[in-house]
Parts: sequence; structure tokens; C-alpha cells
Amino acid sequence: MIPTTLLKWLIRSGAARYIPALRRRAGGSEAFAHYYSDRILAAPVERLRDSATFPLTPFGTTIDLNSATPQLDAPASYARPAGDRNRPIAGGLPALKRIVAERESERGRPTDADSEVVITAGATAGYAAICEAFLNPGDRVVVFDPSSPLFSLGAQSRRATVRTVPTELVDGGMTYDPDALSRALRGAKLLAIADPCNPTGASLNAAQLEHLVWAAKRSDVLIVLDESFDRFRYEGKPSSLPTLAGATERTLRLNSASAAYGLASARVGWVCGSVHLVKAVGLAALLSCPFVPTASQRVALAQLSDEDEERFGPEQQELRSRRNYAVDRLKALGFAVTIPTAGFFLWLDVSVFGIDGRRFAAELLAQTDVLVGPGFAFGASGTNKIRLSYAIEDGRLREGLRRLATFVAGKRGEPLPTASVRREVVAAAEPAFSRV
Repeated sequence: MIPTTLLKWLIRSGAARYIPALRRRAGGSEAFAHYYSDRILAAPVERLRDSATFPLTPFGTTIDLNSATPQLDAPASYARPAGDRNRPIAGGLPALKRIVAERESERGRPTDADSEVVITAGATAGYAAICEAFLNPGDRVVVFDPSSPLFSLGAQSRRATVRTVPTELVDGGMTYDPDALSRALRGAKLLAIADPCNPTGASLNAAQLEHLVWAAKRSDVLIVLDESFDRFRYEGKPSSLPTLAGATERTLRLNSASAAYGLASARVGWVCGSVHLVKAVGLAALLSCPFVPTASQRVALAQLSDEDEERFGPEQQELRSRRNYAVDRLKALGFAVTIPTAGFFLWLDVSVFGIDGRRFAAELLAQTDVLVGPGFAFGASGTNKIRLSYAIEDGRLREGLRRLATFVAGKRGEPLPTASVRREVVAAAEPAFSRV
């Protein structure tokens, strides 16, 4: 057993590639091992990969006399999904991994289901596994501002340092200062981005993606690309970042059935990327959350297998109609609205009302029972903003915007109707918000 300190030095100095025992341990990924976190370098790799620890799934007529879960007919199994009779599989159901790999390959990203896909408990768990796999205390993670709070929270929970790069929303697209990004990437370990962006729905153009990959390669930084909202693009094609020269070997792609297919309760996501990176993510997942419920995976599998672009087209058009309706209503209320090119969010400035986004969200919830996302959660640039989703059904969207109009009228000095819902407003309380 090599002491962890010596092991880290051998790997990060490049000497490990000349030591047969360490080369066997790395399994061909020694050139990428310097990215791995201390936890992964010190992990009991042989035991984690041993079928005695995580047994293979019985196939065909095999009788499983090693099952850790009872297979009862009644009464404990009453109303249990049929898929629940299958023992959970570490890393994900092979059939689900295959369909994910097929979908990735159809987008021009050849992906091996066995070695380049890991099924996780949602994209959130996928990002957590990435953080576990590659971050040590003191490492630096770069995020755009605004962006999902999970990017910074996940990094900070591993005692990493977060650097932010300001962005602007222009004509539905996202822009950033290339020099600011290059400076932030110096000495960093990860760059976490979402394209399309949460919360703005903005996308990066081809030139920006090329610069981003070039800058990450120059600073030897791994890229985490969250594509959870990529299916909801109104204009343009899916992100080309993973196919750009220099990006394939350093990019990990996150996605989930929650946002893409409306299966939030299933909590199924996946991480795809180079075998050398996914290998470490898979080990981290085994250490923290090796099993995603089989029933949930089967729901996701059925949805992905039944994916029909002809049927999805009308659904996307429905979202576009809701977006346009919400934009028109909000403009009529005096909001300056930039129409997003993807997703189902609107990023609204509320500073005209003399309060910040957090207070606006709290008072709106208390007075009208309408919930929006306070922008501060997504970065410093969101202090005076809120995130409003138009993903809900038409009737509720219309009613929510009607109540918002009533609230705005009250802010302008007009009395609120007596029928308005009122709750106690606590200034220190954080209004609830969610990733989706």
C-alpha cells in the first residue's frame, strides 16, 4: 500500500506512468490521473471494481441467490412496480446507458455506453460525483454569473474556491469578457457552465464556445457542461462544445430526465464524457450513491426510448407560445424583458420597485401566493432580479401573471384587492427556489 502523499506525488509528477503497479491501478488513465481528487486517488479501486463488492446483474435464466432485497408476492410487495423486482445495478441499468449513449451519438458525440456513461440520481448527484472525483480543498472552480447555485454550492461544500465571470444577456444570447475568463481560469481545476444557461435561458455562440475550449485547454482546466435545458432550444442547434477540437478529452456532460423530459420525481440523470474522466466519476458515485432506484430508471428508459421529435415539436411550440404570452404580459406591466432563446425562464429586473429581488419574491409570495426565484441565489448580478418560469400549465400561468399584475399595481401605489392572499413577510427568510 503506497502512502497517499507519495502516491499523489508520483501521479502528479508523471512518474506513475513508469511504475507497472500504478499503471495497472490507473487502468490506462494515468495521463488523466493528475485531475483526480485525493479521495479518488486513495479509493480502494480494486474492491470497488470487484464483482464481489458490487455483483453483476443476473441475466436470462440465472437464479439470483445473492439478492440483498426480498422478492415477496404479498402483502409487503403490494402495489410495488414490477421493475422493483430487479436488483439495483451500480452505475445504472445497461439498457438506460445504451439509450443515453445512442442519443449522444446521434448528436455527433460518439459515446460508449459501458465506459463513458454513468447514471446518477439526477444531474445534481452527477455534479456532486464530479466534485467528489476531481476537487480537493483549495482547488479553484470557475462559474459564470449568473448560473445555477448548485455549481458554487457543490464546489464550496468540497472546500474549493469559486471564481465568477460576469456575463450579460444580449438579444437572447450570453456574452462574457474573454480576458476575464482567461484570468479566472489560471490555476483553476474546473469550469462549470450551463448551455443553455439557468436562469436566463441564454446560449453561447460558436465563437464563444471555441474561445472557451481554447482557454480551458491553455490553462489545463476540465469543463463541466450542464445540458439539462438543451432540449428546449427555440432557435439554433444543440451545443457544439463537446465536439470541438480539444474539448472531447476534458469535457464532462451533465443531463437529466427531470428537465429534459419532465420527470422531476424520477430523479434520474447521467454523466457522459471521456472514459478517463467518467471512470473517476463512476468511482465517486460508487462511494456516495451507487444505486439509482430501478423503477425510476425504467421510467426514464421508457421516456427516452419513446422519444418522438414529431410529438415533441408541438410541445416545444406550446412552450414558445407561453413564452411569448408571458413576455407580452410582463412588458405591459413595465418590465424590460429579453426574450430567451432556450429553456423556460425569464430573468427580470425588479429594481424599479425600489427593492431587491429577494424582498420582491418574499412580498409577492406573502401577498399573492405566487412563487418566483430570487435572483441573488444565482450570483451577485442577480441581486435585483427574479427568475420567472413559464413551464407551468396555461391556466396557472395566466392566473400567476394576473396576481403579479395586481402586486405590481400595489407597488405603484394602487390598493390591493381585499381578496388578495396575505402572509406574514419575514425579511430574513429565504423564499424557496428550485433548480428547475
